[in-house]
Amino acid sequence: MIAASTFSGRKVALFGLGGSGLATAKSLVAGGAELTAWDDNPAQVEAARAAGIPVGDLRDINWSQQHTLVLSPGVPLTHPKPHWTVDLANMHAVEIIGDIEIFVRERRAHAPGSPFIAITGTNGKSTTTALIAHLISHSGRDAQLGGNIGTAVLTLDPPAAGRVHVVECSSYQIDLAPSLDPSAGLLLNLTPDHLDRHGSMQHYAEIKARLVAQSDLAIIGVDDDWCRDIAARLEAEGRAVERISKTLPLMRGLYADGTRIHLADRGTVSLYVDLAGIPTLRGAHNAQNAAAAIAACRSAGLSDDEIRAGLATFPGLKHRMQPVARRGRVVFVNDSKATNAEAAAPALKSFEPIYWIAGGLAKEGGIAALEPYFPRIAKAYLIGEAAAGFAATIGAQAPFEISGTLDNAVAAAARDAAADGAEMPAVLLSPACASFDQYRNFEVRGDAYVSLVAALDDIEMLVDAGRKGETDG
Repeated sequence: MIAASTFSGRKVALFGLGGSGLATAKSLVAGGAELTAWDDNPAQVEAARAAGIPVGDLRDINWSQQHTLVLSPGVPLTHPKPHWTVDLANMHAVEIIGDIEIFVRERRAHAPGSPFIAITGTNGKSTTTALIAHLISHSGRDAQLGGNIGTAVLTLDPPAAGRVHVVECSSYQIDLAPSLDPSAGLLLNLTPDHLDRHGSMQHYAEIKARLVAQSDLAIIGVDDDWCRDIAARLEAEGRAVERISKTLPLMRGLYADGTRIHLADRGTVSLYVDLAGIPTLRGAHNAQNAAAAIAACRSAGLSDDEIRAGLATFPGLKHRMQPVARRGRVVFVNDSKATNAEAAAPALKSFEPIYWIAGGLAKEGGIAALEPYFPRIAKAYLIGEAAAGFAATIGAQAPFEISGTLDNAVAAAARDAAADGAEMPAVLLSPACASFDQYRNFEVRGDAYVSLVAALDDIEMLVDAGRKGETDG
């Protein structure tokens, strides 16, 4: 655990006592802060009290004496309206931060210059984060993996020379980390997401850009206009920028041509690695993830041979295009982390024919953006609240049935895929939806899928069906 010693003797209010909030509270207590913690959920307050955390209703404290409000990232800072604790803090000019900011201050105080790689983007950030940590660990170095990927950053070992912190950051976390200054900051891509929390795409992009704005090296995917503009602006400001792309040949940087990753330097181009034959890095989106990871690990001092060896042994990210089982020619794929249409597109591009399990709690825009991939779908099995709406979008373009629940969908898709004569039919859970109508988070949904697949007859499991979800979502 990282003890938040930079808050020793300071009065700190904390709101939000879920997984990361409780970890932050423990860090502040260990560091000597005068903490008062609270949550709107009485059960979480009682759990914190039982863990020795000082709790109290933040409506009753003297806000003029508070130094800091630490806010859990799931609590609204600005949109759709500020949380009541935010209003109280603003009224008394109290700074508002999150756990990533506490980590940043501890690093500055105790190990300035220690390796710190931070990753964000609308899609691909978890796979890229896991891949970077794998490459570093595989090389024999100490990689500390945390942040939005599921392990609270303050539960990691403290920053130190030779210890590399690899931290996934959501837009919510970046919004609460004004001092964020990684040694390498990665911005993979930007498409509309979480606009209910940020108000507009412009504001969302501005928040994401903060992760790379103070990085020693900004590694930026330039396949969308938002990121291209951010890269150009930072370069004009004199920042060190390395571009990556999954579609565009670059004069300088790392770019993909199919499965081949090329390294370009002022017009000189060399093949860096070919990802063909690495099933966990299948698809154009993973070529971008690999290019980003290569750039980050080179900046952290890994040799090219170490990086190539690590790429070949990457086990993949749980719940992200994860092959979990085979049944004859049929492969079962868990892509539960695809919680919007943009995130589901890579899996739909990578398999054919597809017996597609989709649905849940729909995001803005539904699945209209996926229409170019409907011809790859042998049949769709629709679940959750989005089922009727998705059926209307799919319409006559692909066969479908409204299965309602995941167990019905798995049984029907497995039956139909078994009768398909294709070389490798895929039963694909790629919901293009949030899980909250039927499951606590996408991890629980993905684990349920794996368990249902494991219960089928004549199944060859490729993963442990007993593994549980790793984060609170």
